[in-house]
Amino acid sequence: MACRENEDSRRAEEDRVVKIPFSYSLRNLWIRRLTTILTVSGMALVVFVFAAVLMLAQGLQKTLVQTGSYDNVVVIRKASESEVQSGVERLQASIIETQPEIALGSDGKRLAAKELVVLIALPKRGTDKPSNIVIRGIEEKSIILRPQVKLVQGRMPRTGSAEIIAGASISQRFEGGGIGESLRFGMRDWTVVGIFDAGNSG
Repeated sequence: MACRENEDSRRAEEDRVVKIPFSYSLRNLWIRRLTTILTVSGMALVVFVFAAVLMLAQGLQKTLVQTGSYDNVVVIRKASESEVQSGVERLQASIIETQPEIALGSDGKRLAAKELVVLIALPKRGTDKPSNIVIRGIEEKSIILRPQVKLVQGRMPRTGSAEIIAGASISQRFEGGGIGESLRFGMRDWTVVGIFDAGNSG
């Protein structure tokens, strides 16, 4: 008898349960639309920031991988963050050249190049706004160390002359970067005699 009464009471409680329609939830979202908008906006902002950080990290990694080379090493001074800020003395550079880790070329000589890197400002074509570009003093081995560099126009500069070659992008975007044009830095004028393409490498 007691079991039947308990079962009847349970059924009565189930019958009294009111099912909330889905439209009620939608209407509640509309009534509290400010809270809903803020919640959705906050979640969207979090997703956007997370996606932006991932895209930035992937872009930096892709740039470093594509513009670098597994075979080349750049030696800079301790505490320097870039080649422009660094300075290595000739004696130290000569010591580095004697290290056994440095590969040998077909002529049996070490594949190492002592290069000078400076930063100058050049005006962009069509505007008077200057922008910084990197000037790199190279040796004969510098081209061997960068097989991706191809001369697409003109010729290579003569050793000891005031001649330079410019990157394809520099020649198109900056004044003085085209063949036959001149750049002034280091207290002298330099004539562009060739245009090279490095295949988007650094």
